[in-house]
Amino acid sequence: MAAPTPTLSSRPAAGTSSAPSQRYTSALSAVTTLFFLWGFITCLNDILIPYLKAIFQLSFAQANLINLCFFGAYFFMSIPSGWLVSRVGYKKGMLIGFAVAALGSFLFYPAAAQRAYGLFLGALFVLASGITILQVAANPYVAILGPPESASSRLTLTQAFNSLGTYLAPRLGSVLILSHLPKKVDAASAANIDVTAVQIPYLVIGGVLLLISLLLSRVHLPKIDHTTETDSTAISDAGSAWNYRHLVLGVVGIFAYVGAEVAIGSHIVNYLALPDVMGLDPESAGKQVANYWGAAMVGRFAGAYLLNKFAPTKLLAFNAIGAVILVLISINTSGTVAMWSLLAVGLMNSLMYPTIFTLAVAGLGRHTEQASGLLCTAIVGGALVPLLFGFIADNNGLRIALLLPIVCYLYVMWYGLRGSRRAVPATQQPA
Repeated sequence: MAAPTPTLSSRPAAGTSSAPSQRYTSALSAVTTLFFLWGFITCLNDILIPYLKAIFQLSFAQANLINLCFFGAYFFMSIPSGWLVSRVGYKKGMLIGFAVAALGSFLFYPAAAQRAYGLFLGALFVLASGITILQVAANPYVAILGPPESASSRLTLTQAFNSLGTYLAPRLGSVLILSHLPKKVDAASAANIDVTAVQIPYLVIGGVLLLISLLLSRVHLPKIDHTTETDSTAISDAGSAWNYRHLVLGVVGIFAYVGAEVAIGSHIVNYLALPDVMGLDPESAGKQVANYWGAAMVGRFAGAYLLNKFAPTKLLAFNAIGAVILVLISINTSGTVAMWSLLAVGLMNSLMYPTIFTLAVAGLGRHTEQASGLLCTAIVGGALVPLLFGFIADNNGLRIALLLPIVCYLYVMWYGLRGSRRAVPATQQPA
């Protein structure tokens, strides 16, 4: 029996000119602003990590507690967020997410005033909890708001605006935050650096989050109903999303991809500061981080077109292979070649998240919210993989640590070629 498909809960009245496609466009335009905002907020971590590493004289592993707290929120909050969204709906879920994220942003002020690393980590966890709710609500909303055959393309396009946020964040963050760091920081000079440089940026972010939530509350978003029609693309009506092999393997795929992307992005500043790479000062290296995320933005805008022309599974595998090659080039070279080959990995990352996500939720019908929660839980890869990366870097250097993202990309390649194939769960096989 086919599972119900997500459908609009109401149709335009007879004689009106409002078409479903027009309503889709308005809704997608509103939701796209969310992708921009959480891209900007998430990428500020790449600036925050080297800044707090210098201020508090942290090791690479200690500095990656920032990623652990931020992305760890996805592990603890994604499944509760999926439950919340299924109860209150996509729009109310987004509004709640905005409020929680704004609270986390405002908590940066007392954290900086107290000059306490633990308070920074707590503020990040609250901020990330709000972002998690937004992710759980918005990703499946975009995926199912329109024809299923164009879901990957549609989510990739909205993710491109997420990448616009990740491109702008390092540039602004370098000027507002990293510019306060001297090129070399020791224990004596670290005590004189003003931690309050992070207060104003995060107060502004909190204010913008509240403003956007107010505007979103006034925008009409079509409601999604999973019960009114049958879905010809659904593969079964199994009792739990866990019964779907392509979803479970997709959860691992999200874990691997996010872990690799964050591990690289979080250490670009320190990598480019190495004498045998570029020897850049923190502010100059921070601005180069923007090129890593800018490459992802370009790739996503291009991917929105390419995913309508080529099979998403093949493009996913191609990009993963490209990422492996580029990281290997960076490890084995120096100077500008080492820098630009690593920054170009962002281009390869561009299609991975939206493609894995849409392949994993394909055909799940009424299990879509649960599946979205599980996939967002896997974003905890952004906490655990960079932490392991930091331990390797502390003991063996940053170049050796870059072998870890290669392992992650090899799994993503396999998922594109084999793991994403859909199959009816064993509980639904005919006797």
